[in-house]
Amino acid sequence: MTGPEPAEAGRLLAAARRPVVFTGAGMSAESGVPTFRDAQTGLWERYDPQELATLAAFRADPALVWGWYEARRHGVRRAEPNPGHRAVAAIAARRPETVVITQNVDDLHERGGVPAPVRLHGSLFAPRCSACARPAPIPEDATAPEDDAAPGDAAAPDDGVASGDAVAPGGMPEPPDGRVTPPACAGCGAPVRPGVVWFGEALPSAALDAAVEAASGCDLLLTVGTSALVHPAAEIPLVAARLGAPVVQVNPVPTPLDAICAVNLRGPAGEVLPALVRAAWPDAAAG
Repeated sequence: MTGPEPAEAGRLLAAARRPVVFTGAGMSAESGVPTFRDAQTGLWERYDPQELATLAAFRADPALVWGWYEARRHGVRRAEPNPGHRAVAAIAARRPETVVITQNVDDLHERGGVPAPVRLHGSLFAPRCSACARPAPIPEDATAPEDDAAPGDAAAPDDGVASGDAVAPGGMPEPPDGRVTPPACAGCGAPVRPGVVWFGEALPSAALDAAVEAASGCDLLLTVGTSALVHPAAEIPLVAARLGAPVVQVNPVPTPLDAICAVNLRGPAGEVLPALVRAAWPDAAAG
């Protein structure tokens, strides 16, 4: 990473005291977690993820939707944080007031060293009751389906299982149609649902409020791997820019945010973010 843009981005990061890091699907894709727009494979290739990721789909066929999300969750478990995740943790270590806001539903930020990101779209690891919203435990791994390449923005990398094999964690046979009956809520008995935000649902108000507050008070917003097409999450960098904070974008391709950014850094997060940390703090060894 050379030239005036990386140097300026490094200067802005070094000068920041209250940075916000805002991440999207491109960040996790570099860990082998395909985005919602990627082609589906295996059991799920005949399904459109945008049709499964709705409350109406869950009510119509809860076992199908639960099975799909369990496959996604296990795919994420086989993925590992990449150098971009570790660079974000390095920024937070240097600047304790850093706030990490993510649109991703995986746990790669936590495993990469950021203990409590603000989650705008929920988490695959926080199921809850579909009726009373009571939090539910994550199912035992041996009861959930798995696929060689789980679908959506949490699909799995190749783990060496032969394409003809159909096994769940613990060696149990995978249901031939991917359906898994969701657990019942311990409080009211209703089906437990994935703890993610579905199409047509509002973002969790506490997370959205925390994200807007952080963007409003930051002195730098670093946006990484987001298409800036999913609203209202895509408004977060605009909030920072409107209030005078510089915005630095890391993305391999142009996005609608290009025009408001002080610096646009083209490239994958796993390469650009560690280099950005080193530019800001030459003694750093992120990534």
